[in-house]
Amino acid sequence: MSDESTVRKRTYFRETTAQQRRLLFETYERTGDVQAACRAARVSVGTFYYWRARFAAGGYPALESPGSHAAHHHANAIPPAVATRVLELKAAHPTWGRVRIAQELAKGNQWVPLLSPTSVQRTLQRAGVLPAQPPEGKKGGLPSGTPKRRAKR
Repeated sequence: MSDESTVRKRTYFRETTAQQRRLLFETYERTGDVQAACRAARVSVGTFYYWRARFAAGGYPALESPGSHAAHHHANAIPPAVATRVLELKAAHPTWGRVRIAQELAKGNQWVPLLSPTSVQRTLQRAGVLPAQPPEGKKGGLPSGTPKRRAKR
């Protein structure tokens, strides 16, 4: 058990404003001293180096907006050629399921898996070939209204 004095809370730092960033680089250009510029703008040295590349590339206008924090690419995105091949296989063989399609893709790739069966299913659902959710009463889930079993202790 820990009391409040031993619990460390994470410090919150608000985002820098456009005025802070402008003051930071104006001071740096005038003095050439990173530490003095950071003290004047009340930011850390890490913040200076974070913004320096953007300032070098675009000058003061590049400091106006912080930009998006969202990822600009999807690391695990399915290549369009593979997604097209999944749809072609499903169209040519409507009785094949997700596992069979994943196996056929692996077979064509010297048995190195390209997609998991779940990724095949998601690809087919996004294309509208399969319904988004399985109909009720199928394997894998409890029928609605069934109580969950308690874990043994």
